This record gives sequence, structure tokens and C-alpha cells, in this order.
Amino acid sequence: MLEARSVAIVGASVREGSVGNQSLVELLEGDFVGDVYPVNPKYDEILGLRCYPAVGDIGRPVDLAILAVGNPLLEEQLRSVAEAGARSAVIFASCYEAPRDDTPPLADRLAAIARGAGMAVCGGNCMGFANLEKGLRALGFYEPKGLRPGPVAFVSHSGSAFSALLHNDRAISFNVAVSSGLELGATVGEYIGYALSLESTRVIGLFLESIRDPAGFVEALRATNDRDVPVVALKVGKETLTRRMVTAHSGALAGEDGAYEALFEAHGVLRVQSLDEMADTLALFGSGRRAGPGGLASVHDSGGERALLVDSAAAVGVPLASISEGTTRRLTELLEPGLLPVNPLDFWGTGRDAHEVVTGCMRALLEDTDAAALAFSVDLTTEDQPDEGYIRMAEEVFPVTEKPFAMLSNFASGIDRADATRLEDAGIPVLEGTLTGLGAFRHLFDYRDHRSLPAIEGTTPIPLPVREHWQERLSMADPLYESEGLSLLSDFGIPVVTVSLVGSLDDAIAAAERLGFPVALKTADRAVQHKSDVGGVRLGLEDRTSLADAYGELSASLGSAVTVAAMAPPGVEIHLGIVRDEQFGPLVLVAAGGVLVEVLSDRRLAMPPLDQARARRLIDRLEVRPLLDGVRGQPPADIDSLTRAVVALSWLAHDLGEHIEALDANPVIVGVDGCLAVDALVIPRRG
Repeated sequence: MLEARSVAIVGASVREGSVGNQSLVELLEGDFVGDVYPVNPKYDEILGLRCYPAVGDIGRPVDLAILAVGNPLLEEQLRSVAEAGARSAVIFASCYEAPRDDTPPLADRLAAIARGAGMAVCGGNCMGFANLEKGLRALGFYEPKGLRPGPVAFVSHSGSAFSALLHNDRAISFNVAVSSGLELGATVGEYIGYALSLESTRVIGLFLESIRDPAGFVEALRATNDRDVPVVALKVGKETLTRRMVTAHSGALAGEDGAYEALFEAHGVLRVQSLDEMADTLALFGSGRRAGPGGLASVHDSGGERALLVDSAAAVGVPLASISEGTTRRLTELLEPGLLPVNPLDFWGTGRDAHEVVTGCMRALLEDTDAAALAFSVDLTTEDQPDEGYIRMAEEVFPVTEKPFAMLSNFASGIDRADATRLEDAGIPVLEGTLTGLGAFRHLFDYRDHRSLPAIEGTTPIPLPVREHWQERLSMADPLYESEGLSLLSDFGIPVVTVSLVGSLDDAIAAAERLGFPVALKTADRAVQHKSDVGGVRLGLEDRTSLADAYGELSASLGSAVTVAAMAPPGVEIHLGIVRDEQFGPLVLVAAGGVLVEVLSDRRLAMPPLDQARARRLIDRLEVRPLLDGVRGQPPADIDSLTRAVVALSWLAHDLGEHIEALDANPVIVGVDGCLAVDALVIPRRG
């Protein structure tokens, strides 16, 4: 399909502006060197080419049939081209018809025809594709002529986003770009696989609404990692309504988008929030340069815009390079008096010896061992003499380093397009916004950090009898008591408080005396999943009297069964959890814990299993992370113990995730001497 050498346009037309006419024009004006066959019984000739009544009249099978027809004719024409031996098809139409009780949807019928014939299908409800490297434009709508092949592959569920990127007026060039639509016969994962087969592919961009073939998509992401090709994704639909009601906090926190967050984290997919950020990131990665250790160095001709970059870098999460004393001395020798030799650097004084000052400062920063990349951050307004100004300076410095180097403008509308084109023709990426440009650098560093992670080796550390015991228990109809949930955590290596499940006051007192006062008392009614919501928790009971009073209150309203637990030492409350996604399976969740867990919504998700490095990355990205270092005179918590607990939880998710709908360990108290899970809710998966 993507390298077709013979193409039939079914519904070809002489009417300018029609899909049937434009499809033919796009092929003929796009340097296609294969055979083109217009098909329409109304005409003998279109644009100088013989027109055939039907595909079967061509006399030979074609590689690709472009169906430039409306919904009412789709089924008939796809079946016709399939019977004629066409190997693939593009469907532009929406594939929608009014529902009929006795008939499958039109899209399903079309997919069945394609499967039966072994045909690849792009669409429906798409704008086609352009394989610029092979000179094939299977498009039904106008796209710019003269597009040059480049290092970027792009696949989009949105036809408008597909067209917008093809129309970009910067040097983002594509080897292949696909508007995949409904994916009736070819999926995003398969398009990624094709992009990886092209030696020219340096980066892959994706505009995603949903994933229709999860297993194939995951396999494709693994392949991108194997070939070291970064993937930049804009995933929309984060704010859609939840698929189903969730009873566990973990499920509510994961939300509709949690699986994609975890999937992208696992495979190093770089997630952007806008098409502008997508464009800047593709431009930076398209240059082919990768970041080494360290942070961002930048040079500016404005103190105010330097301050803007510092503020924006903090907001975006871009680390700034910490330059050495040697670099500081070199900058001091170059700069005019009064200018500080720091990074980010404001180099503009009076403009004296500007060329030597600016190029010298950039070289000094690039040669610093902590500078992973450099941003030449000036607004690319029109230069009267570009051969002597910033354009020439950039052209001089760019070739003398292998580090990532980009021009970063703070205002896209002020950029002189001729100057930007000259830079881009020299291979220098031009980033068109402070936040989006810095976002591109952050993705550059994130990809570096992902590539530096070691492979997860080994198998589950949990003995087979333990796994089999819990598989059997989770398959039973009875829900788990809290005490059983804590036992499950403990068996997988997560520290838990000591608890006793009792059914009377005497037994509660005996248990408390064994554990030692003070104790916590909680209802053990398995129908109550969030005990604090119904007043089912009493903490810090100091003696028999307070215990008896608390037991009387709980038993009167929630039943005689209670859990007596040792009180955990003070610490930071963290939430650990597991939630099972319908498409991608079990996910591990780490979040700010306590009763405000869902209000704070401070969480990170990952796919199991995890090692120490990946678990620590999750913890370090929490907004409450500074609390673990100790605040207001509190000692730092034992983060290593929490990291080990997250790793243990990931193996629990890996080994038993198919049997668990959701799991909450909330809170896990992280203190000076370790961490302890003090509550556990386990919801088995049914059916």
C-alpha cells in the first residue's frame, strides 16, 4: 500500500475540486512514476489518461485502489476492487450509515471484506497518505506541492492535524505521513513498523485518539526502542468520562488516561500537549543530535528574555547546566564589564566585537562538560545583514559541535521566514516559542534519561506456592478482609502493620494487649471499602477504656467484626495501588496518600514490573516528594524503603494483576526507619 507502483482511482472525475479529481491530480503532480488508472464508467478519458468502466476492466491487479466515492457506494466498490485482486485501498468517506437492526455497521462490513481479501486499508474517514520518499501521494484533498522528503514519520488519527503538519512553513519534512482514520485494515502499530523500515526515519510523531490494536501498538513501541527511534505523541481525550464506576481510589486516580501515561513512561514515548510543541520537538529530534549528560545552556541578547527563559525552564522542568569555574573564566574574558559570566548568559553589552563575543561564549558553553545542549535564544526578527548577524554566528558554531544546538525564538509571529529557512537549510533547528521550545529540550533530556535506564532483568522473586495461594484466594467469591489484604502485601515483601481480626470486645482487648497500646481500631465489614468515609476508624486508643468505648460505637453501627492494629510511627502518607486497564492490563500507582488522596490527584503510574531506578523515578516525580526529605525540622524519611515497596508492589501487579481489579494500600506511612502499609483494600477481578 505505502509503496504501490500501480494505482486505480475509483470515482475519478473531471470536475475540479472533487475528491475524484483531486486524487488524480495529487498522484500526477506528486512525481509518481507508477501506473495510474482512472476508473469511472462516465468517462473515456480524464486528464489525458484512459478511464476504465471498472477496476476489473484494467486487465491486471493493481497495488492500490483509491476509493473516491461516497458512503452509499463504498461496500460495492471495495468488494469490486477486492475481487479484481487489488492489494490495498484508501477510503476517504466516513463509513457511516443509519443503523439497521439486522445489519452490521458499514465499517464492520468493509473491514470484513478487506480481511477476507487480505487487503491493507488506509481509513476510512481519513485524508490518505503521502509517501514522499517513494513519490506516492494517495490523497483526496489538496496538500502542498513540492514537499521534500525528510527524517520525520507522522501518523495521525486527526485528518486536520495531518494536513496542518504537511502545510507547516518550517523545515519539518516527512518521509511518510499517514492519516489513519478508522484503521479498518491497517493500524498505527503497523505504520510505525513501516516507518522503522526506512533508514531515513529519525523520529516518529503520533496524533492519537485511541489505540485499536493494543498488543500491536506495544510491540511497535518495543521496536522503536530496539532501533533507538524516539516517538513523540499527542494523545487527546484525557478529559472524557470514566468508562465505568470505580470503587478503589487507585482506579479513580488512574482515570481514563492512566494507561497511556504508564505505557508512554515504560517505552520512553515523549508526550506533548499541543501541535506547536509537537512541531518543535520533531524539529529538534529531526536534526539527529542527542543529548549527553548535564543540562541546558543558553545565550541571550536580553536580560528580560533571559529571565523569561529561567522562569519557563522551571515551569517546564528543564534542568539548566551548572558551568565550571573554567567556563566562567572564559566567559569573563569575552564579556564586557558588568555582564555576569553565568548560565543562562546575557551576552549583550554595547555590541562591541559582537561576533567574537557571541560565538566565543557559545563555544565556551558548548565545551563545558555539564552542557548537554545549547539554545541560541534570540528573536529571529529580520536582520539587515544576516551574513554578519546572529544567522551567520549560528552557522559558524553549529558545525563545530556534536551537541544539540537550536535557535529558540520567544515569539513565533516575529520570526523572519527567510532567515529561519536559511538556518533550517543549514540543519539548525528553529524552535518557535519559549514554552514549546523548552518543552522540546525537556523531551530531548527525557529521552536521554530513558535510554540510560538498564533493562529489567530476572523473574519474579516470589515463590510459586505463594503466588498459587493468592491466585486461588482471589478467584473465590468472598471479598478479602483488610487483614487478608495486608497479608497479601506482606507476602510480596511490602512492610505492613501487625493486625488481628476479632469479633468481640474481649478478643479486641486481648489483641491490643498483645500488640501493645496505643492501637487502631477499624471496622472489618467487607461491604465497607473506604472505612474513614463511614466513620469506621478509631486511632490512637491508649487503654482498655478508650478501646471499649470505640468498639461499642463501631459494633453498634458497623457490626462486631473489627481489626485491631498496631499504630504506625509518624511519617509521610503515600498511596500505593494497582488498577487494571481493559486494554493494557495492570498498572502500578504511586500517589500522595491519606484521606485527601483523590482531592490532591498527585500521582504517577507505571507498567509492571519495575526495578529500583524506575520506581525511584516515579517517587521523585510526585509533587509531595520534597516532604520525604523532611520539612519544618522533621527528619528525612527512608525513601529507599519506599522504593523497595514500590518494586515489590510491581511484582505483585505482574504476578497477580490478571486476578485484581484494583488494590489500595493507603496510607503507606514513610518514616525515618522505613515504611509501613496500614490499610489495604483488594478488589478481585470477576469474570
